[in-house]
Amino acid sequence: MSNEIDEQMEASSSESEDEEMQEDEEGTEDDRPKTYLPGQPLKEDEQLVCDQSAYIMLHQAQTGAPCLSFDIIPDNLGNDRSEFPMTAYVVAGTQASSAHLNNLLVIKMTNLHPTSKAEDDDESDESDDEDDEDEERKPQMTFSFIKHQGCVNRIRTTHFKNSVLAASWSELGRVDIWNVTQQLQAVDDPALLERYNLDTVANPVKPLYSFDGHQQEGFGLAWCPTEPGVLATGDCRKDIHIWKPNQAGTWDVDQRPLVGHTSSVEDIQWSPNERNVLATCSVDKTIRIWDTRAAPHKACMLTAENAHQSDINVISWNGKEPFIASGGDDGFLHIWDLRQFTSGSPVGTFKHHTAPVTSVEWHWTEPSVLASAGEDNQVALWDLAVERDDDEVVDEELKNLPPQLLFIHQGQTDIKELHWHKQIPGVIVTTAHTGFNIFKTISV
Repeated sequence: MSNEIDEQMEASSSESEDEEMQEDEEGTEDDRPKTYLPGQPLKEDEQLVCDQSAYIMLHQAQTGAPCLSFDIIPDNLGNDRSEFPMTAYVVAGTQASSAHLNNLLVIKMTNLHPTSKAEDDDESDESDDEDDEDEERKPQMTFSFIKHQGCVNRIRTTHFKNSVLAASWSELGRVDIWNVTQQLQAVDDPALLERYNLDTVANPVKPLYSFDGHQQEGFGLAWCPTEPGVLATGDCRKDIHIWKPNQAGTWDVDQRPLVGHTSSVEDIQWSPNERNVLATCSVDKTIRIWDTRAAPHKACMLTAENAHQSDINVISWNGKEPFIASGGDDGFLHIWDLRQFTSGSPVGTFKHHTAPVTSVEWHWTEPSVLASAGEDNQVALWDLAVERDDDEVVDEELKNLPPQLLFIHQGQTDIKELHWHKQIPGVIVTTAHTGFNIFKTISV
């Protein structure tokens, strides 16, 4: 199957400092575009338009049923690539209206060109219509699918024994592990894709391994980055299980859950450099650090109590520095220093989101840069190393914004998850109820 990706944002977009609002009112003294800040009321004759000059690349994609979760699949196209057109591979899970209509989607986004910049009439004789009709520059999306029982709450991928694996959390309370290598090969070859789509109708793909020992559904799911094949899963009951690959080609799941949380485990993050250490966050308002070598009832090493005012939804472990970022229903972003973790006080606190934070992720090479997303339909890019100069002249409308806030991306409704593409510097992929965005800003 192949769909086009829309080159422009279909929904209205705005961006602090970099995106502008066009005021169309006749007779105004100042017809220049104005900065729009989320939450500001609009007049009847005002509308939001996306400032394309704030983006190096911006595309939107639709997959039919929305996807609550996705992961970027590392590819063989090279690291630190910056040449256009770009290509990205993604695995996602749908939230269909009926449980039996859900799928895992292995997606290839290709022919991703830079965003077209508006040109002055005296600089170009080409019309916008001619640009729109340039078929060669239209981005494309190809996908193969795997039937999945129940909505996919969360999905994560890893490379293991020359294969690409995906673990999926089903709303039906089961965790499955899938080998998606064949599906990746299919999206690269039209003939293979056609044959695969025909074959999968009669012979549905089966998971490599399934675990239904969780008593409820869940969202916590993470592959260990330093010990191939090791997986951690957490459920809405409060239980966390550790999976380890065995010689038979399946997994041994420790039936004894880690003891500590008193409510739903919302997110799991393994340490980027210590193979037996992981962090979790919960509806019980705590963030916990675990050592999986210890017995389950002794594995909790450190706890930050009342880390947020309400449910903690997401955490991210910095790959370069001993910091963990957390986001909660209270709309706060907190930064925790693991060297003083049990003090109960974050070393940084940022309040910009006006609704629950649904995703947060550190940049993989810039330790001060992170991205966050929320139910307020915003993606915020941050650089925590930025400080405001006392002598700096700040626009009156912008003075209440944190100086660390670099960029606000909008245009999606109910954003669920974001990820940096680790092989294409500065590129972010987001998923929402209104589809996917893939973009690169001028700020990072």
